[in-house]
Order: sequence, then structure tokens, then C-alpha cells
Amino acid sequence: YAELHCLTHFSFLRGASRPEELVERAVQLGYQALAITDECSVAGVVRAHAAAKEHELKLIIGSEFQFSDGLRCVLLATSRKGYGQLCRLITQGRRAAEKGTYRLEWRDVFDHEDDSLSFLQDCLALWLPAADPDVTQAQRLQSAFPERLWIAVELLTSGNDRKRLERLQTVGSDLQIPLVASGDV
Repeated sequence: YAELHCLTHFSFLRGASRPEELVERAVQLGYQALAITDECSVAGVVRAHAAAKEHELKLIIGSEFQFSDGLRCVLLATSRKGYGQLCRLITQGRRAAEKGTYRLEWRDVFDHEDDSLSFLQDCLALWLPAADPDVTQAQRLQSAFPERLWIAVELLTSGNDRKRLERLQTVGSDLQIPLVASGDV
């Protein structure tokens, strides 16, 4: 198992654990890899990298984003080039808002005729659907990340997990998007 959506305490008011603690716990649980995906940030990856190197755990670098229309996703860098692309998006979002926040508009990032902003070609995407999934969000992500998109299945322990899983399986089947287990740690 590899955890692909994990926030550190650098995601203020959301993540609680230090990156080193998360790496240590992943090792204890026998994970093959851990993705550090702080919200519109890579602040936790330096400390996570040092701990992962010490424990010989594969570290995946990514970030979680929420667009102004509510679409949520995790982007995972597949290479050093992908890391640069991810950082470019973070910078774009941070520069568009007041300090301490970010703002990303789908049209500003992806709706361009020219190829100048198709800068996330070395990243993979995980769609983080809401409790009631909006299929149009998945379709937009699918057009931006062809064959590089998965639906993150994060069970909410709300009593409706079975129904939610069935709904996500239907969406995945209809749109030909594979599902991947994720914990939203």
C-alpha cells in the first residue's frame, strides 16, 4: 500500500502530524511509499525527504488543490520536472491571493488555446470527489490529465461508505477512470 493523500502540520488547521512522524508511521504500517500532499504547498517535503531517506521509504511529492469552483484534486509529481511544474502551479495560486491563502481558477490554469500552460504534463492527478460527486469535475480533470487521472476513494466513515463506493465505481466505469484507495491522512 502507498498512501497518496497525506497532509502534514504545514497544512494549517487541517494536518496535525509532523512530516517525520508520518514517515515513521508509514514505515511501521509497512507502506511501500508515502505521498506528502500539503494544501497548495510543498512545505512538508524537505523534512519528510530526510526521514524517508533514513527509513528507506519511497517518498512521493505532491500537493492538494481546491479550485474556486469547488473542484478538489491532488497532483503528484512523477519526476524532477514534475516537481517544478507543481511548484509553478503553487506559485500561481499563491500570487493570485492574499498572503496565507491561494486562489486557482480552472480557466486560468487549463482553458487556454495555446500550449503555454499545459505545464502539468509530468504530474498525475487524483480527483477528490465531494460527498455527492459532480461528474463534470471528473470530466474536466480527465481532459486536462488524459490517462493520468484516478478517482481517490476516501471512505468518510459516515455510514454511507458502501453507497459512496458504489457511486464512485459507477462514475469510474462510465468515464473509464480507475479508482485508487486513499486515506486523506
